[in-house]
Amino acid sequence: MGLTGNMLIGGQAVPGTRDAIKAINPATDQVLEPGYPGGSREHVEQACALAWSAFDSYRETSLQERAAFLESIAEQIEALGDTLVDRAVAESGLPRLRIQGEVGRTCFQLRTFARTVRTGEWLDVRVDEALPERQPLPRPDLRQRHIALGPVAVFGASNFPLAFSVAGGDTASALAAGCPVIVKAHSAHPGTSELVGQAIQQAVAKHGLAPGVFALLFGSGVEIGTGLVSDPRIKAVGFTGSRSGGIALTQVAQARREPIPVYAEMSSINPVFLFEHALLNRGAALAEGFIASLNQGAGQFCTNPGLVIAIKGPALDAFLATARQAVERSPAQTMLTPGIFKAYRHGLQELASNADARLVGAGLEGTGPNQCQTHLFVTCARDFLEQPALQAEIFGSASLLVECDDIAQARQVAEHLEGQLTATLHLDEADTETARTLLATLERKAGRILVNGWPTGVEVCDAMVHGGPFPATSDARSTSVGTAAIARFLRPVCYQNFPDTLLQPAIQQANPLGLCRLVNGQRET
Repeated sequence: MGLTGNMLIGGQAVPGTRDAIKAINPATDQVLEPGYPGGSREHVEQACALAWSAFDSYRETSLQERAAFLESIAEQIEALGDTLVDRAVAESGLPRLRIQGEVGRTCFQLRTFARTVRTGEWLDVRVDEALPERQPLPRPDLRQRHIALGPVAVFGASNFPLAFSVAGGDTASALAAGCPVIVKAHSAHPGTSELVGQAIQQAVAKHGLAPGVFALLFGSGVEIGTGLVSDPRIKAVGFTGSRSGGIALTQVAQARREPIPVYAEMSSINPVFLFEHALLNRGAALAEGFIASLNQGAGQFCTNPGLVIAIKGPALDAFLATARQAVERSPAQTMLTPGIFKAYRHGLQELASNADARLVGAGLEGTGPNQCQTHLFVTCARDFLEQPALQAEIFGSASLLVECDDIAQARQVAEHLEGQLTATLHLDEADTETARTLLATLERKAGRILVNGWPTGVEVCDAMVHGGPFPATSDARSTSVGTAAIARFLRPVCYQNFPDTLLQPAIQQANPLGLCRLVNGQRET
């Protein structure tokens, strides 16, 4: 496989007709070949028609067939080897080890969803057998399973060119659910996207699936995105990106004759609460850990700790002194794109110009293009509560510390927060009861609450929740990471008084798939 500059539709390489996208190596500002001409509404129409024609056959593939397909995608991606890694490094400016880790995570996600598919638990089969003798009225035979929603539009993310992109979590979970997927590639890494798209396309062909199960489109404007979301054959959307982008797609989806769900991950500053005894006993270690988390990936993680809340006093002063030293020795790092770097500088300028935000320290200046310089600011709780602008996300290695007079004021700050992906508590045993007073608030504010850790690691597993109330996401009832992500692309169907021969295997009386089912209120295995 090699780079062609083409879209992938219906198992074919299809040239675009709009202005070409060219990736830029952010570490050098070098323009990378080839160009990727964008698609048109005609290409959206073609991809959606093929996805719709593939839907009914793909959603009824056996659990084993679908799981094997997901595993084949992982194998095809791994087979790309250095070709994929080299291109992703060039398009993102990320270190080679980080990209290799992303390849591993992407393939692990696919295999994890393959395992999930095989178990069949996501079908949530429920059976209430007929009770013909029941008085005063008999009960009919009722059986429920979950089926795929329909074709899904997925928008690749800028900050994870593999794990949240063409074959990332949204695509893997939608394919696992039985939904064909049409991906709009992110313009920052078109070559990486094409290579991964080719891998999926090969897996589709290997398993004899309808070619409409997967498509990859390019486009630098809004034509492709709005075209996909407004097409009546698209039944759900997965998006990771800016708040403005997520809201725009949600509005398009809600304006349709048939509104559809948009699962958009958008904006989060991930507050970290530092409690009294933790600060007293290990403040220096907390400061070092905080700055390390802040600097991870040049701060371009959606779980970056962009806000710290603590009670003012000598222990907090000592924490800030150590944090300042860690900031000032932090090397500059290349950001993902010139556009992201420009937005980061603008956010810093806005915060620095606020008279109520004091600069604690800045990292080492960069010597190359698009390099992020770490920054740490401090403000008081009163000003934070009065100025919504102080809650704005700065996508990069910048954080704001809020000094509170007491725990009551810290609770006010917690109540004032917007929805978050994460909230972190650093506490010692003596802080437990104080921390307990914040839990109810934080449960309402965040999708994941962690103790004595840092939020930048998101484990791919069954229990993970990567979501949260608006504006962290557009739908707080779901997660975009972990096996529960499959539920976003499913809906329940009840079958009443069906003859067994007309039922799908999952809900047949004999349970030929050996699923764990709820039968007459009892768990059957």
